[in-house]
Amino acid sequence: MAKVIDGKAIAQNLRNDIKSQIQEMQKSVPHFLPKLSIIQVGAREDSSVYVNMKRKAAKEAGMDFELFHLPPTISQFELLSKVHALNNDPKVHGILVQLPLPDHLDDRLVTEAIDPKKDVDGFHAINIGHLSKRASEPAFIPCTPKGVIELIKSTGVAMSGKKAVVVGRSDIVGTPVFSLLTKNNCTVTLCHSRTVNLPEIVKTADILVVAIGSAEFVKGEWIKDGAVVIDVGTNAVEDATKKAGIRWVGDVEYQAASVHASHITPVPGGVGPMTVAMLMQNTYLSAIRFLNEGRQRAIVPLPLELLEPVPSDIAIALAQKPKPIKFIAEELGLLPSELELYGEYKAKVSLDILERLDHRKNGRYVVVTGITPTPLGEGKSTTTVGLVQALGAHLNKIAFGCVRQPSQGPTFGIKGGAAGGGYSQVIPMDEFNLHLTGDIHAVTAANNLLAAAIDARMFHENTQTDKALFSRLCPTKKGKRVFAPVMLGRLQRLGIQKTDPADLTPEEVSRFARLDIDPATITWQRVMDTNDRFLRKIEIGRNDTEAGHERMTGFDIAVASEVMAVLALSTDLKDMRERLGKMVVASSKGGEPVTADDIGIGGALTVLMKDAIKPNVMQTLEGTPMFVHAGPFANIAHGNSSIIADRIALKLAGIEAGESEEKMGYVVTEAGFGADIGMEKFFDIKCRTSGLVPDCAVLVATVKALKMHGGGPEVTPGKPLPEVYNTENLELLEIGCDNLKKHIENTKKFGVPVIVAINRFTTDSDNEMALIRKIALEAGADDAVACENWAKGGLGAVDLGQAVIQACSKPTNFKYLYEVDSDIESKIETIAKEMYGADGIELSDLAKEKIATYTRQGFGNLPICMAKTHLSLSHDPKLKNRPSGFKIPIRDIRASVGAGFLYPLCGAMQTMPGLPTRPCFYDVDIDFETGNVVGLF
Repeated sequence: MAKVIDGKAIAQNLRNDIKSQIQEMQKSVPHFLPKLSIIQVGAREDSSVYVNMKRKAAKEAGMDFELFHLPPTISQFELLSKVHALNNDPKVHGILVQLPLPDHLDDRLVTEAIDPKKDVDGFHAINIGHLSKRASEPAFIPCTPKGVIELIKSTGVAMSGKKAVVVGRSDIVGTPVFSLLTKNNCTVTLCHSRTVNLPEIVKTADILVVAIGSAEFVKGEWIKDGAVVIDVGTNAVEDATKKAGIRWVGDVEYQAASVHASHITPVPGGVGPMTVAMLMQNTYLSAIRFLNEGRQRAIVPLPLELLEPVPSDIAIALAQKPKPIKFIAEELGLLPSELELYGEYKAKVSLDILERLDHRKNGRYVVVTGITPTPLGEGKSTTTVGLVQALGAHLNKIAFGCVRQPSQGPTFGIKGGAAGGGYSQVIPMDEFNLHLTGDIHAVTAANNLLAAAIDARMFHENTQTDKALFSRLCPTKKGKRVFAPVMLGRLQRLGIQKTDPADLTPEEVSRFARLDIDPATITWQRVMDTNDRFLRKIEIGRNDTEAGHERMTGFDIAVASEVMAVLALSTDLKDMRERLGKMVVASSKGGEPVTADDIGIGGALTVLMKDAIKPNVMQTLEGTPMFVHAGPFANIAHGNSSIIADRIALKLAGIEAGESEEKMGYVVTEAGFGADIGMEKFFDIKCRTSGLVPDCAVLVATVKALKMHGGGPEVTPGKPLPEVYNTENLELLEIGCDNLKKHIENTKKFGVPVIVAINRFTTDSDNEMALIRKIALEAGADDAVACENWAKGGLGAVDLGQAVIQACSKPTNFKYLYEVDSDIESKIETIAKEMYGADGIELSDLAKEKIATYTRQGFGNLPICMAKTHLSLSHDPKLKNRPSGFKIPIRDIRASVGAGFLYPLCGAMQTMPGLPTRPCFYDVDIDFETGNVVGLF
């Protein structure tokens, strides 16, 4: 008699092994949890039985299981939409649609809609196709055929060289089993009910698999002595001796076949339990695959063709063919559902990735800053890009750059583009410098909607009674007045604990309906992303319909809007909603702050900004990733790219539990202006808000800029550079290095390592390089290295990259410069003394008044964002190098409550630039033969 192949016992062992493997994996990867999702349409009893079997098996194995029980009337589109949603859910590793489906649904179309990487049933055409090809492997083998092979292996009979016969040619069992036996080096014959001389063919089989769906179709005498028989069939036959009136039999005459076979599967208890076990195994393997794919990140760099002399920025940018951005996303482990394409070379990234990678340890965090800027430029953006290229394309590290989006004002004004320069640029540089994905336009729309709402509200309050105003703010709907959700917050701020408009007293109606804005206190202006000096001060309300409601106001450049600062400092969509609603736009005549939510507009602003909050991903000339997101001013705001972009990049650059620290990636973010402004705000505002801790700071300097700080002659645009800047002059350079030393000292106060990056030009001498390095090290820098990435791309910043890697391995003792709970005046004074080297501060009467007001209004614990000139450590742009013996005058203090800081004004801050005599737009045009933008630089 044949040995019985106990499929039930084998399946149980497999499920036990899977459970043990999951538990073992969870010791090193706690978040690891395979998940199977099943869609069941309708309530067929047999389908429910099968689904419950799978649910039970998944729970026993320690897997997560989710059933979507959908009505039998569901449409094809609705069902496909559900499948698509599960495809995009990173927590789901296996998807199964329980068949059969109702007649109005297309089984094939639905099963083909499942992502082949989640098709744990193995029925997708792609998986079946790979199974049939000798040189390829499917993502999944169909469960029943896979179980058949496991059962054959359990007998100990070697398959290689054996003659195998498969009876039954279904796509679900017969045909896949044929392919699997062939892959195991059997000589296979596939038969079916119409095969001629079937008994004779079956008699040749060393291995026989029967899946024809006909009770006891294969007779015992057909079986070759010693054959292994796998009976896949399950058929109900009448049996009056059974309580149910039926008994289950297979496709083979079991008793008669047992006389001839060496091994045989029973029915039930043979193949059936294996199908479910294989489903569990496929789900487990899928989870392992997704885990490993998430760890396998590798940037494939683009080769650079370096030319001498170095061509123009636009010529270099146009000569390099970027990688499609979806390729970069795949290299970084981004899921397709996490990427929103804006053309071929740029995309937005979903914030959902933060939840998916929440378990991952952050990568290294590096901030790039500079010495006090000069008209000669320090190449901070170029160094940022070059460092990312060096780390990612030459040092085999996952590396991201995070930079601000440039305003179109300077692009067409005097500054030109802001994508780096030479062979260290963000590309496509025309898309980077122009509309990108429309984030600045969203900021403009939100800002101006609020500006319009302020004036409209004052107009209506001035022309209506309390009753009429309240009636229009809370109109009757279906015979009942209701408060909009945003109004409930205003009621709470007013101390009115009521939710029904009918319950308000006349006095409460008046307090609620009237903001009573004092026009003289309005700080909110309209914005546009164009340099236009004639909009700096304007009068509005000049039409006859607004007669008597005129007032003076003005325009700012779009990136000066507090909405932009809010975008940069928001940690998620909910946080942005709260910040936008808290923005203070004016004071009431009673001295109380008036917020965007008081006007009822916070939600609408969030809707306008809901896409802008998603960071934009682009690439460098060498194909390494760059996040471009937000662009707040660096004087009246904090001058850094977004927290969200940094957080996403840090997760993408981070490592999983159990991975070596050697695989840790790097995120290089740039701070605006010099270290006294952009870097201080990065630490004290951005890091305080995000909770992120930097590992290293890079301080960029140039020989020419240091010579200017040392007393070198002024530089006039359009005239030749004075000779002193092109020849060796160690004396002048050494004097100017006092500025560098102060910035090194400032950086060390925050407890992080500092690397000086000397942006080298061809006219700089080795002696000058050596002198800067010597002074920098003596001042406390951890290293000082020359970099030539402008001319050589990432290759020219390899030494800098190695220095950064070394610095990031050192322990940090990060600390803020001041405590936010200190009073406003002492916080300002601390910054002035510690960062600028001032003897103290001088508060104007207006500034003292503002301190009292903000303290009374509850804003005294906000961080400080100093608005001063970037051209000097002092308040006076003429005082170069390291001035001393001065006090910082504070003429006014303003509040960006939504963004979350107070900004003292140390001088006249220009928030709307003007166009020069010869703006950059003279050179910008379209090449009609190629369609390329020309003239950007």
